[in-house]
Amino acid sequence: MYRILIVEDDWEMNQGISYFLEKNGYGTVSVHSIAEGKAAWEEQEADLILLDVNLPDGEGFSFCRWVRERSQAPVLFLTARDLEEDALRGYELGAEDYVTKPFSMKILQKKIDVILKRTREEKGAAFDDGFLRIDLTQARVQRKGEICSVTPTEFRILKEFLAYKGQLLTYDVLLDRLWDGGNQFVDKHALAVNMNRLRGKIEDEEHKYISNVYGMGYQWIGK
Repeated sequence: MYRILIVEDDWEMNQGISYFLEKNGYGTVSVHSIAEGKAAWEEQEADLILLDVNLPDGEGFSFCRWVRERSQAPVLFLTARDLEEDALRGYELGAEDYVTKPFSMKILQKKIDVILKRTREEKGAAFDDGFLRIDLTQARVQRKGEICSVTPTEFRILKEFLAYKGQLLTYDVLLDRLWDGGNQFVDKHALAVNMNRLRGKIEDEEHKYISNVYGMGYQWIGK
């Protein structure tokens, strides 16, 4: 579940956004000031920040700058200030978007969906822990610095794992995604064969990346 930090001093709006997002599958943390936002961030980082500009203890711009010194988590400004210079300042600080109040909750969710989808894809574009390096943009896999030859199916498996790091991918989901809707001649055994072959290529006794969750599916456990 994605975690969204809402930094908004209007209690009613804050709760309204939180309720709507949680109803649509997101996890939220609601705070009402910069100080509370920093405390919440230090306790656990968020996948995205919804940030008001006018806050009781300062401008949201300063909080955005503080976050940027620590993370590239996307920031989406929500504000009643519609001056062009304010929007430009937000973009210059690295904000993804600048949404003026009032706004549609459905449009806000769509913006969040698009931002998080792109962020997930960017995060999943590469993996490098010193032993194994996967570069999806270059279609290259290296193990201990040497090119590791993988099949197209194995490469698609890696792509799925990196897009959903740490998440359980069920047998049915993988069969559907890897073989275009689940070819009737492909079953769990064929999937297991591909997984075992891939593990033999990228793993050793000290480096494990793919876990078989018995009876359910597979999970990427590389850090």
